[in-house]
Amino acid sequence: MTHFPLTDHIPSLRRYARALTGDAWTADDLVQDTLERACSKWRLWVAGSDLRAWLFTLMHNIFVNQVRRSLRQAAAGTMVNVDEVENELAAPEAGTAQSLDLQRCLLRLPEDQRAVLLLVSLEDLSYEEVARITGVPVGTVMSRLSRARSRLRELMDGPAPVAATAPAQLRRLK
Repeated sequence: MTHFPLTDHIPSLRRYARALTGDAWTADDLVQDTLERACSKWRLWVAGSDLRAWLFTLMHNIFVNQVRRSLRQAAAGTMVNVDEVENELAAPEAGTAQSLDLQRCLLRLPEDQRAVLLLVSLEDLSYEEVARITGVPVGTVMSRLSRARSRLRELMDGPAPVAATAPAQLRRLK
């Protein structure tokens, strides 16, 4: 059997999973599922290719499948434990006095944008690597990244302050 250094990649898998899910327990489960899948499917990895990118691809696919499964169960009227789908629920709108932290803002991004943003920014992967992991063209990666950055900036800045000026007066022109 070929040397398969999975343990070298656990810290980056855990970091990405925690940022992706927003919950330490769910992230650890996602990492565990990813490692189990990697061990059971190790023959699919091409020796000499980027093991890290392959592991991130596995994790991304597992996460997307879990989200889809939860959404199907909810749509079918199946009882779903709220704690299990907590990171998929829309966060409540923040009041003007309340500031949102980065984690909450990340979780308010659409999953596809959040995944691309985290892979590029947090894991320092190239656009080409992210495109392979997520299974979309490089142009789509760039578009999602741009939209994610813009939306994250909006969320972090909070609502625009309301101007404290008097209402404009209309003048009659003849």
